[in-house]
Amino acid sequence: MRLLKLSLLLGAVGLTAGLIGCATTTTLQKSAVPTPKPVQEVLTDTTPRLAIIAAFGQEADLLIQSTQDKHEYMINGRKFVTGTLENTPVVITLSGISMTNAAMTTQMISDHFKLKGIVFSGIAGSLNPNYHVGDVVIAKSWIAPNEVYFNNNSTLPNACGKAGDISCLGIKLADNVPAWKNQFLRETNVMNANNYKNVALTSRFGDTDVPMAYGEMRVDFPVDNKMLNVVNKVQANTQTQLEAICTGSNCYKPKIVVGNRGVSGGAFLANAEYRDYLNKNLKGDCVDMETAAVAQVAYSNNIPFIAFRSLSDLAGADHDPNVAAFFGSGIAQRNAAKLTMAFIKEWNAEQ
Repeated sequence: MRLLKLSLLLGAVGLTAGLIGCATTTTLQKSAVPTPKPVQEVLTDTTPRLAIIAAFGQEADLLIQSTQDKHEYMINGRKFVTGTLENTPVVITLSGISMTNAAMTTQMISDHFKLKGIVFSGIAGSLNPNYHVGDVVIAKSWIAPNEVYFNNNSTLPNACGKAGDISCLGIKLADNVPAWKNQFLRETNVMNANNYKNVALTSRFGDTDVPMAYGEMRVDFPVDNKMLNVVNKVQANTQTQLEAICTGSNCYKPKIVVGNRGVSGGAFLANAEYRDYLNKNLKGDCVDMETAAVAQVAYSNNIPFIAFRSLSDLAGADHDPNVAAFFGSGIAQRNAAKLTMAFIKEWNAEQ
């Protein structure tokens, strides 16, 4: 009863509207602050920053340890650390495992921080048998082959009257990509501020071409060319600084490789036949469960993007007892962090 009277009193003095406005506004809530000076709660951070999204906590911790003037914020239970790394304003967070978590985190960080670019880094399985455990792969584009037309058989779908035409369903098959058994790869519809008025797909109904999708239809999402050029500049010197991977007396010095495509999906890939399909037909070099989602969200928000992935194993191969030791050693995370630091330093010098 006392609460009811208090509400009525607040309404009488004209504060109710203000309370409603606060209730419907998302805020950055401060968490533990490592500096004596408290951080003010803000709706958005207006400093132009480079976002660093890591898949695993150890790598993020390594980068945060080197970050100056750190401040921590919590948004819906996720921690975001701002500060300066290699004289560059940054914001660092974890993606969470899975395509959905990665997409949500990337959209969240782009909503609340003013981003000049996104760097995503973590561990991946290898699709390319020519690469070695520990190599760091930078793919030129990222694809998510989980968007498919799952047919009853391996015959080219003809849902809209002719072979290969599924446009009347509002979707489109990827051109010249062989099916995986009965599953045919589809293009992805994506819209952003530059393309939302464009008709991306039409279908013929009688004598009329009817728009079925706007924006554009894409197979994959490219990394930013300027960011890729920065990688090319730091590649040789950083490679010499990577930690070797040793099994007994045998040691391998990892390489930094600019590959073709990275592949992401919701399934953990432990199938050698499907791995070979992705490598041969999609030109896939590595596979994970997050990066393509980050790439698509970055593309939708017109934010430059690049990803570094340290190879943990050959996806779908028989279990290698050394993989667990490799994971636990932290070498992959430390090597990825070294590349990230070198990239940031050079990227900042070119701004």
